[in-house]
Formats: sequence, C-alpha cells, structure tokens
Amino acid sequence: MAGRFHIVKEFGFEAAHTFGHKPLGHANTRVHGHSFKVEVALAGEPDATSGCVADFEDVSAALDAVRTKLDHHFLNDIEGLATPSLENLARWIAGELRTQLPQITSVTVRRPTLGESCRFDVA
Repeated sequence: MAGRFHIVKEFGFEAAHTFGHKPLGHANTRVHGHSFKVEVALAGEPDATSGCVADFEDVSAALDAVRTKLDHHFLNDIEGLATPSLENLARWIAGELRTQLPQITSVTVRRPTLGESCRFDVA
C-alpha cells in the first residue's frame, strides 16, 4: 500500500514573556506567563532495519534539549525570540531541531488555556 508516514512527539513548557509592540498600559506589556504545548511532526519512510521513521529516543533527546532552553525562562531574553509570538516560537523551535531531526515537517505551538495555536510548516 502506498502512503507516507508521519510521526509526532509532544512536549510542554512553562515560560514568561512580554510584548513591547502593544500600547502602553495593555496587559500584555507586563511580564506574564503561559503553559505551552508543542507538537513536532516528522515524515519519511521507515528504516529497513528498525521499521521506524525516527527513533523516538533520539527525538525525545532533541526535544528535551529545546525544552530546557525554554522551560521556566523569560522568552524575550532568548536569542532569536525578542518578540516571542506563537509564530516566532514555532519557527525558532523548528530551527533548533532541524539539524538533529532532518525529517521535521512541522511544529505546532499551543496555549491550551487560551485556545490558541500556530503551526509552522518546515519548507
């Protein structure tokens, strides 16, 4: 049967940020935090020996390294995230993972309590 395989691994983190582009006095100009959920998708053909698109242990290790950079940090202080919108977070995470996970196809970042998300499709 023809088709394409997609695998997904998720992780979460807690972080604070602020938005300097909002008008003075806007709630989002103050430091505030969110619980974020991230979904990373990989695609490809399974390895002939393992039967896997990617080893989930390797995927977990790569995601843990990114999570460590984000979890309980002030996102505005992370290089490349001066404006930590969902869009910029998704693109930044994809960039951090691309070398270790060349099969990456998308990164989705969610703020579940707000019902908001952004998916970045890796070109």
